[in-house]
Amino acid sequence: MVFSSSLAPSLASSLVPPADLLAAAARRAVALRRDLHRHPELGLTEFRTASLVAARLTELGLAVGLGREVMDSESRVGLPDAEELDRCYRRAEAEGAPAAFLPALAGGHTAVVGTLRGAWPGPVVALRVDMDALPIREDTTQAHLPAREGFLSAHPGVMHACGHDVHTALGLGAAEVLSGLRDRLKGTVKFLFQPAEEGGRGAAPMVKAGVVDDVDRFVAIHVGTGVASRSACAAVDGHLASIKLDVTYRGRAAHAGGQPDHGRNALLAAAEAVQALYGISRHHAGRSRINVGTLAAGSGRNVIADHAFLQMEVRGESEEIAEYMRHRAEAILHGAAAMQEVEVEILTVGRTTTANSDPELARLIASSVSAIPGIAICTGPHQAGGSEDATYFMRRVQARGGKAAYAIIGSDLASGHHTPRFDIDEADIPWGIEFLARTLLHFGEGHFGEE
Repeated sequence: MVFSSSLAPSLASSLVPPADLLAAAARRAVALRRDLHRHPELGLTEFRTASLVAARLTELGLAVGLGREVMDSESRVGLPDAEELDRCYRRAEAEGAPAAFLPALAGGHTAVVGTLRGAWPGPVVALRVDMDALPIREDTTQAHLPAREGFLSAHPGVMHACGHDVHTALGLGAAEVLSGLRDRLKGTVKFLFQPAEEGGRGAAPMVKAGVVDDVDRFVAIHVGTGVASRSACAAVDGHLASIKLDVTYRGRAAHAGGQPDHGRNALLAAAEAVQALYGISRHHAGRSRINVGTLAAGSGRNVIADHAFLQMEVRGESEEIAEYMRHRAEAILHGAAAMQEVEVEILTVGRTTTANSDPELARLIASSVSAIPGIAICTGPHQAGGSEDATYFMRRVQARGGKAAYAIIGSDLASGHHTPRFDIDEADIPWGIEFLARTLLHFGEGHFGEE
């Protein structure tokens, strides 16, 4: 459908955000990014982050939905226990989270959606950014910019090691710019601030709540991922489907010297399983992956271990390949339990699917940002190496007749994603905001597939 109005501002004038508006948004975005980096929160505990987002969107005049309004409670998996949720909620209160929005986020309902309605008829377009951090201890040496500049993580063992602090800041920066252009905005723009991307736990509950059921054009973004500063990719394909598993072995304790035969060794079952898991035959039809990320077991050197716990995942180039990997993994996990006569519990605590960017939308993104000075843009598709639960949003939009794309805002990184010294080049934040503002404005113009 083409949306138009003879009284609406022209294409040329509406797609160029004023420099002063962009500059002001960029200054606030850098400051916010540093604040969020100092106060990282793990998936489904983003109470401070989400409440700050909701407060800022409200200040900008957007309609704000949050918590259970925009996140199906029953669809969540991998939820922290009640004690951890309460601890993180109280910490957010102590660290200055806006009190007006916190109650709606309680219990791990940390999604936020801001809706900006333009002055002119047009489509519904959406931007998705994520907010959660990772369970990684941040580097504290002076070689690391956040340590040197004083915005190192204040939460030991948790850090923004994938750039989601930047994503949140970019999303709010774009919302600020577009709210200042409301009088020339065509259609409706939805800003989706998603929790729990790590582990594949945040998108599916938001999709189930219907937040993209009215969306005609959708884009999700990531910073870095091997793309250089002042470069962007308008389309990413090839995200792997993934399934996240928590595995618990329960055995029986016994004295390791006096009565070892009375015990049932959960640690040994887990160790045998880990060795065998890495021996699963890879699938002929596409990429397949497996990883055991953590293994904790036992209570003492002279005690037969009565418990063991693994966090693991499988991935595949298709959902069928991921399910093949899961099936083989579960057979091994059960087999190891039988060998040691212990019990095993296997829980699915997250998953992602696959999706490809629509070429027409990628061309539209590329054309919308081609006028930004000094920015190199490729239409791709860039091939992903990991997984992303934004794929659930993309598939839902595409299934309902809309178009979707996943884009990369490049940045030179101090270290790789998911490492203690991860950091971006903050000089990429200003043009990243302009990238998003121009893209969303262009999405609303209705000139689709006419490149």
